[in-house]
Amino acid sequence: MTFTDIKPHTFHIPVMGLGYTLETPLKVGKFGISSVVSIMDDMLLENMRRLKSRQLGVPYLPIGDLVEDGRAKRITAYLDFLDKQVKTQTENLKSQEFGKGNEIDMYFELLPETHPAKNIYRKLYYLNGDVRALVEGLLRKYISAGKIDVNIMTKVDKLNYDPDGETLPREFSDALSALRGFANSTLDSSVVFSAGLNPALFSYLEQFKDFFPDREGSIKKRVILKVSDYRSALIQGKYLAKKGIWVSEFRIESGLNCGGHAFATDGVLLGPILEEFKENRATLNQTLLEACNQALLSKGNSLLLSDEKIRVTVQGGIGTAVEDAFLIKHYQLDGTGWGSPFLMVPEATNVDEETLSKLVNAKKSDYYLSHASPLGVRFNNLRTSSSEEQRKQRIEKNRPGSPCYKKYLSFNTEFTEKPICTASRQYLNLKLKEVKSKLKDTVDFEKYSAKILEKDCICEGLGAPVLLTNGEIPARKLKAVTICPGPNLAYFSGVFSLKEMVGHIYGRFSVMRDLERPHMFVKELQLYMKYLKEEMENYLEEQPAKFEAYVEKFKTNLGKGIAYYQKMLEEVPVDTGEVVEQMRNQFQKTISELEEMEVPAYS
Repeated sequence: MTFTDIKPHTFHIPVMGLGYTLETPLKVGKFGISSVVSIMDDMLLENMRRLKSRQLGVPYLPIGDLVEDGRAKRITAYLDFLDKQVKTQTENLKSQEFGKGNEIDMYFELLPETHPAKNIYRKLYYLNGDVRALVEGLLRKYISAGKIDVNIMTKVDKLNYDPDGETLPREFSDALSALRGFANSTLDSSVVFSAGLNPALFSYLEQFKDFFPDREGSIKKRVILKVSDYRSALIQGKYLAKKGIWVSEFRIESGLNCGGHAFATDGVLLGPILEEFKENRATLNQTLLEACNQALLSKGNSLLLSDEKIRVTVQGGIGTAVEDAFLIKHYQLDGTGWGSPFLMVPEATNVDEETLSKLVNAKKSDYYLSHASPLGVRFNNLRTSSSEEQRKQRIEKNRPGSPCYKKYLSFNTEFTEKPICTASRQYLNLKLKEVKSKLKDTVDFEKYSAKILEKDCICEGLGAPVLLTNGEIPARKLKAVTICPGPNLAYFSGVFSLKEMVGHIYGRFSVMRDLERPHMFVKELQLYMKYLKEEMENYLEEQPAKFEAYVEKFKTNLGKGIAYYQKMLEEVPVDTGEVVEQMRNQFQKTISELEEMEVPAYS
């Protein structure tokens, strides 16, 4: 193991929206912090390359709309730009003088206390002469940049068309061209696939040699799967292994206690999911390693090394250093993901001043699980965001819906031959006419139409902040901002420095303002209880037997989860004594609520 094999940090910053983490590698990569950028909006990436090139004084050659395979080339260009700039920043940091308050000091101050370089750095200031020079040289060897990983949401994969309106071949779809853009880049990092299995996308990985091991068994471009349970990890892992593609990491995310799109489980809670990974990790590793090497052998490729190990990390709702440390130690994890809290850190993410102010002043009730996403998946939202204000204003003006320019979420063919987006003005007008013709009762129409009108354009809103914070007005002056923080952000009230937030993660001090925050395991349970109640309230009597079975399964899984936590509280020091006692009381209260829940009777 070399110096750079030791990961500087035990946490990473996950992708947030289309733009919130687009500049994050330039902000924190030199400090050894890994982050994930979305590569779904190629024009946004192109705009950012133009803006940052101008700010940094580096050459910029535009890649226009009519360039062949332009989408992939724009993505490659931005990723190459990030790669070069972060490498340059890191080399500059390495050359700085210690003890002058430079970024090189910041690098070591941010490290966790468990990092081997931390103690060496502390002793540096007691040394002089040749010994000090020797130790400084040793410390410089520990410095490595954070990884610049990329995210592809597998469901966002519409087909595209040429200027004559003819459908382009499958490899030019949104997800496949994004993958090609990453594969052709200079990055030595990973692609994070979220939202499930996409056979065409996963098969396309085989076209690029960087996803396969070289003669030394090293893989330049790796695959990370974001999953919500063990079963999906096993299925997707096997699917890729049989193609010779190794999954280097499974990122387990809470189904509801997360930001962005929320993929709820059937009531299976995070603790039991992590326990299943812990119990089966060795078997999972061996199963996938054998299947992968067998496929590589049949292809005539180099094999994976026998000691290749899958990383397992968790993200979603982590809020304290105690929770973070417990997760890593008890479930034998390789790290954690901290997302939403970094929205309050301008040194790490790009949130415009107006939205940042709204986050600082937001109440718990302002964070909610909406139906805004045109994907048809529940979406964490902020009631006070400018995009929500804009959506309501358009309805009041009798012009609901959004002009659809980017078309990334154009999948609906109810009324048109060519797919359109369910948040578009075109779709909403057609849908409301249909509903009005079918529902003559005004009350029924208002109730049904309200749900339709919840849909909002998230393509524009999730990308606008990174442009606004860089002094740019988005195209067509679409400045309304969509922000999708997890409910955990309700307990962070303030704007923090990078040093403060990293210090909070490692327990050096706390930036938490709300002392009444429930433990993350309890909070997730509360979110699932609320989710189930909403499902029951909104249930339409179409398949009552099927829905009743779903509710019973959901309740059973929640009950099993509570029992798991109650047992764990008796055996393991999960948190402080006071927090543990609160958890016991909250779990007991939820059991009573669960027993009283019944599916509404329909006549």
